[in-house]
Amino acid sequence: MPELHATASHPAILALVSYLEHDVLPTIVLDTDYNILAANAAYRRQFGSDAQAPVGEKCHRVSHHYAVPCDQAGEHCPMRKARDSKVPERVLHIHHTPRGPEHVDVELRPIVDEQGRVVAFVERLTSITLASAQPQQQGLVGRAPTFKQALASLQRAAPAQIPVLLQGESGTGKELFARAIHMGSPRANGPLVVVDCTGLTESLFESELFGYEKGAFTGANQRKIGLAEAAHGGTLFLDEIGEVPLAMQVKLLRLIESGSFRPVGSLRTVHSDFRLVSATHKPLKQMVAAGTFREDLYYRISGFPIRLPALRERVEDLPLLAESLLQRSAGKAPLSLTADALKKLALHPFPGNIRELRNILERARLFADDGLIRPEHLPEDIGLQSSIGAAASRGPNELGELAQALEQFRGSRSELAQHLGMSERTLYRRLKALGLSAS
Repeated sequence: MPELHATASHPAILALVSYLEHDVLPTIVLDTDYNILAANAAYRRQFGSDAQAPVGEKCHRVSHHYAVPCDQAGEHCPMRKARDSKVPERVLHIHHTPRGPEHVDVELRPIVDEQGRVVAFVERLTSITLASAQPQQQGLVGRAPTFKQALASLQRAAPAQIPVLLQGESGTGKELFARAIHMGSPRANGPLVVVDCTGLTESLFESELFGYEKGAFTGANQRKIGLAEAAHGGTLFLDEIGEVPLAMQVKLLRLIESGSFRPVGSLRTVHSDFRLVSATHKPLKQMVAAGTFREDLYYRISGFPIRLPALRERVEDLPLLAESLLQRSAGKAPLSLTADALKKLALHPFPGNIRELRNILERARLFADDGLIRPEHLPEDIGLQSSIGAAASRGPNELGELAQALEQFRGSRSELAQHLGMSERTLYRRLKALGLSAS
């Protein structure tokens, strides 16, 4: 059993620590003043330093390097909520680990004595592998609050069978999110089949989705398995489902409800067992009201909607995303952005989101002969913005606002934060993420 902190003398806590030592998940026991009383073997292996548990230290200092509890540092603190509610609380945090920052699913359970008082907490930690808080050559990356909110929803939905609807602007990474949902599901070993619903006529959509028999139409020289059948045992991802022709939506609804369909030109019925994930940038609710999208289909596909943030809403992630995209340029020498180039990028609103950022970096690399992307390597229109007043009117999450406000605002940092409608701590965090001086 791990060495106990001096305050862990309650018999129930002693018994609990002995029991949790064999838990497969990293687990710590905390007192009501944020002190770590004990940590099990799994925690020491995964989060401890040199296999030593940080017994006696504050949890917020160990996990976040904060001098104060999470809720005083702009984070959601499960301990404060669990102390009041006396029921388990769950939250997604970014923890410092021996491997660097990681997304961690934190579940906190209060321990209540005979008098109904909370005397301790058990915190179980699950490292999230579906997204990274560090530059990564593949998959989802991000740290911004809006990204973490979407990731927390993804983490809840992935293990279930419920249909997921990904909603967000073009270029926000909907296919990456769909892939993460698939990889986090019990169907991860099955296929992920992507159906691009854009630009398909009714007949082409039907033949692509359901397949066809030989001779079903001119040019059908052999039998073809449809994408719905190919997704059996895995996940069917309908990308841009808002583009499905109205006449085909009833057949799609029947497929989703029964898992059965008939290939074009066939009398046989095929059954396919798949998990459905859909995505769109279109306002489906408005389309339902306008009669261009079936209401029954909408409710079938939107069992668990997840909103994906635009790039301008996750300003802190710009350096992280840029570095990750540069790493993903396969077979090419690694590049990096200069601080000035990053500042110039931060002034751009990115209507094309992450896809636009990727294209800009791909173009810039052709000019960066020494491996450094400089401001002059970026397109000329990057960094051209309106006045601070116009930027502020669009809201505090506008990507270019911070850098521009820093240059033009005359006043203290606290006054600037108030002007932008955010806390001073949030302002400092965003300035730091952009490599701008917070002094």
